[in-house]
Amino acid sequence: MVAERTAVNPVTWSEDMGFNQAEIVTGHTRTLYCSGQTAMSPDGRPLHPGDMAAQLDLALDNLEALLESAGMTLANLIRLNVYTTDVDLLFQHYGRLAARLATAAVAPPTTMLGVTRLAIPGQLVELEATAVD
Repeated sequence: MVAERTAVNPVTWSEDMGFNQAEIVTGHTRTLYCSGQTAMSPDGRPLHPGDMAAQLDLALDNLEALLESAGMTLANLIRLNVYTTDVDLLFQHYGRLAARLATAAVAPPTTMLGVTRLAIPGQLVELEATAVD
């Protein structure tokens, strides 16, 4: 059974930013809850200190690898939480995230939160996701 998604957007401003206000998801058979993905190497070393663009790209790569390991892609995302230590800096690079989601033809409901720090010192952004198929 393939998951069906219905966007719920009583207001439309979020669509310009690449996310829906909410989605009704029906018909799914599996749900994948992903822990936060950051700019970490395969052996657990933090990479790209101070470089938001590179950290965002690698966090997305790591999220995609996690999804692929479960037989999914970014197109399966139904929820995305973005944690950052610098909201203003992240907004300068937010188009990178929006473009990757648009390429996957997905606009999951998304929340961005500014935090004091992330678990690994030097990390600027962390992506936490839920996916279904």
